[in-house]
Amino acid sequence: MPNPVKLRTVALTALAMIAFAGNSLLCRAALRDGLIDPATFTAIRLASGAMALLLIVSLRSPAWRAGTWGSAAALFAYAAAFSYAYVSLSTATGALLLFGAVQITMIGYGIFRGERLSISQSTGGLLAAAGVGYLLLPGLSAPHLPSALLMLSAGVAWGIYSLRGKGAGMPVMVTAGNFLKSLPLCLLLLIPAFMSEPSVESPAGVALAVASGALASGMGYAIWYFALPGLQATQAAIVQLSVPLLAGVAGLVILDEPLSMRLLLAGGAILGGIFLVLWSRRSVKQL
Repeated sequence: MPNPVKLRTVALTALAMIAFAGNSLLCRAALRDGLIDPATFTAIRLASGAMALLLIVSLRSPAWRAGTWGSAAALFAYAAAFSYAYVSLSTATGALLLFGAVQITMIGYGIFRGERLSISQSTGGLLAAAGVGYLLLPGLSAPHLPSALLMLSAGVAWGIYSLRGKGAGMPVMVTAGNFLKSLPLCLLLLIPAFMSEPSVESPAGVALAVASGALASGMGYAIWYFALPGLQATQAAIVQLSVPLLAGVAGLVILDEPLSMRLLLAGGAILGGIFLVLWSRRSVKQL
């Protein structure tokens, strides 16, 4: 008979991965057709995410005291770069660049702190970096370079956010606090954007931003934190390899986005390289 605890962990993990992939799909759907501008999408996403997390931890809780301004700044930098990048990137390309940058940032931090990589881990890291480089090479199927660099920046910011929050107690409360603290920073984005050009706020665009913030971000992060106790650290890292794949399939099926051979080859190199690093780390810990 299946273990109910394991089934719960599997179900929660699957829901969290779908939510994370949904962020890319919702953002791309909103910005591809100009339903909303990136600055407004970012602000609504963070605000609705904060409200969803507050409801989860209870409005009476001191969530506004949790989190840090440094983590809030990293969260804001990720969300803003993410939105502006998806004006021009396909769902799959954006998710792949984001995920690759997140993992490379965290692996690089480990090396900086003195962690030694095995030959297989080094090979995996080089393979992932080569995949990113190949994806960005000039050519007809190359992504829009400024947008690609923005998404890589978003990945670095999310990697920093993840490193800052590693091992934090009451993760849902801390995340709620970070979302709340990021809201004043949105003014740094909204005021210049509104001064330079009128904002675009169609009902459909606002709805997609709210769904991205409340469901894919707020609820998604909460579900993920509930699933994490049932996963080993390496399992949690490896399972996230599914996010770019889910996002890519969703973009292909729902948004009818093209799938190039360059993206397939680069994606295989990036995800395969990161898997090699994570799996090798797991094998070393089991010795």
